[in-house]
Amino acid sequence: MIDLFSQQRHAELCEEINRHNRLYYNQDQPEISDAEYDALFRELQEIEAAFPELVTPESPSQKVGALPTEKFAPSIHAIPMLSLKNAKNAEDFRDFDSSIRENFLARSTALEYVCEMKLDGVAVELTYVDGKLLKASTRGDGFVGEDITENVKTIAEIPHTLAPPFPELLDVRGEIFIELDDFQALNRAQESAGDKTFANPRNAAAGSLRQLDAKITAKRPLKIFCYGVGRMQGIETSSQIETLQLLDRLGLPVNLQETNCVLGADQVISVYRQLQERRNTLPFEIDGVVVKVNETALQQELGAVSRSPRWAIALKFPPRQAQTIVESIGLQVGRTGAITPVAHLKPVIVSGVTVSRASLHNWDEITRLDLHIGDHVIVERAGDVIPDVVKVLPELRTGKEQPIQQPKVCPECNTPVHWNPDEVVPRCSNPYCPAQTIERIKHFVSRDAMDIEGLGEKQLAQLIERGKVTDVADLYLLTRDDLFAMDRMGDTLAEKLLTAINASKTRPLSRLLFALGIRHVGKNTAKILARRFASLDQLAECSVDQLVAIHEIGDKVAKSIVDYFASPEKIMLLEKLHRAGVQPQTEAVIQQDGPLTGKVFVITGTLSNWSRKEAEELVEKAGGRASGSVSKKTDYVLAGENAGSKLEKAEKLGVEVIDETTFARMVGVSL
Repeated sequence: MIDLFSQQRHAELCEEINRHNRLYYNQDQPEISDAEYDALFRELQEIEAAFPELVTPESPSQKVGALPTEKFAPSIHAIPMLSLKNAKNAEDFRDFDSSIRENFLARSTALEYVCEMKLDGVAVELTYVDGKLLKASTRGDGFVGEDITENVKTIAEIPHTLAPPFPELLDVRGEIFIELDDFQALNRAQESAGDKTFANPRNAAAGSLRQLDAKITAKRPLKIFCYGVGRMQGIETSSQIETLQLLDRLGLPVNLQETNCVLGADQVISVYRQLQERRNTLPFEIDGVVVKVNETALQQELGAVSRSPRWAIALKFPPRQAQTIVESIGLQVGRTGAITPVAHLKPVIVSGVTVSRASLHNWDEITRLDLHIGDHVIVERAGDVIPDVVKVLPELRTGKEQPIQQPKVCPECNTPVHWNPDEVVPRCSNPYCPAQTIERIKHFVSRDAMDIEGLGEKQLAQLIERGKVTDVADLYLLTRDDLFAMDRMGDTLAEKLLTAINASKTRPLSRLLFALGIRHVGKNTAKILARRFASLDQLAECSVDQLVAIHEIGDKVAKSIVDYFASPEKIMLLEKLHRAGVQPQTEAVIQQDGPLTGKVFVITGTLSNWSRKEAEELVEKAGGRASGSVSKKTDYVLAGENAGSKLEKAEKLGVEVIDETTFARMVGVSL
């Protein structure tokens, strides 16, 4: 039986991991390090291993990356672009090697592996038909990516036509990246033009690929190394190294010079250590070594789990570090009033990037580090992205260092701060704090929320400063004259902004729920709520008990929702939004007393009449719940062709297996 804490923690982890996936894959703005992300993911996997019934298709453990954005057409991967499991060190890799040899292949002899550099770039798929480049797409969530064909065609290294003889059909997987020197030059050009600079080469590559104007992409110094295939018809290869050699012969860029075919774990670890020593001399960023079983037949025998192949692993390098001095402590105020400490550092170069600020997360972290202003510290770009203070060097203290004081008032509005004993951050209790206001509005207009393009931080700051916007509802009251009061605002831009604002009035209900910034209600939770309630009014009438009864909604989330709709200030805001014409679209609402209420379904194999996602939606619309794994609590397994291990498990457990005809009758649709 699932204990309440595990259920709540699972929901929190799903929400948090999905959010970080969106920040990393869709917005190119990661907030945490790879190491911190991996720790969250491991905790999720541990809970799901203990309670398999918590595994649903929505769990991050069942998905890769993040859903594609709406700015590009969707592109379905015929064979999913899976992610890789990580090995943190040589010992982790030895465990991986032992596991696949002993548990899956039942062999004691050494395996042949191919070691490839793990570039820190953007994964893409190129589809060639009869040797011609037909389509290019991002990884997306592993199943559906974004169609970026026109942008990819501007990359000089990518051939539009393959060298013959070529496969009839070929899906090539590769990593698009920017070399370090080109990255520095690009940032200098951005700065000279008054445009935003990029945090690191990966963000620059991702941002360049997602330009709506391919002419901009064409100006960016993008490169690619191809590393594998999806579908391949007309030619067969028997190993990974043979596949790479084929891609090279076809005219595709392959990093063969830095690829090693070795025998056994010891040789893999030797290559890993050699590359780690050479890392700083390379022209591009790498963060580890991708290790793959070489023989294709063994890869097929090993197969894959939900989000990663069993025959490959990413052996990661330790994060890069540098020593510097903490010169002062700044305070940042978020949209919920949370006050976060930030270390201002003596500038230091880490991984080729100048670092002058580092997150300290909260005061518990400051206490744990025993950090003082003036301390010599070790700074780490964990995952080569986010700077963190990881260690204080007390032996270098001179006696002039100063303790870091906890804030008593908000640094933005001088309101006394509130310390909740259950939280590790203080909060500004002033709902009209200007810092909170701008962060709330930034969240409201963001891509995953109301998606009002063109309203960036600079524009919002001007509108707030001029008194034109005090809350999110004021956005819908803006006039052309209000916009003309902003710097560099012309007729065309003003018209675009007004059109974007007006278009956002009818976004789906889930978008509005997420945009409102209700604490603990992220994008996934907002979708769950929008599928249960036809309107905000229906949701506002619910009690905590009614909300907790919904799968994936825990006590903390439920209380936060009820508190939000009980607040007089929030009620006034919602009324103001309604008067301004904000009318969110009702989404497909699940039947509370539908024919499948209380029933748990698992869908496996290839269906003839629906995709798996479509079948899961039919289950949920009829009041049931779709799960990703078979357990004793599963009521039905809908089995298509090539159902595999889930069907076998269902038969062992005595779970009823149904076909598509029976399923259609149960959900009330005709075939």
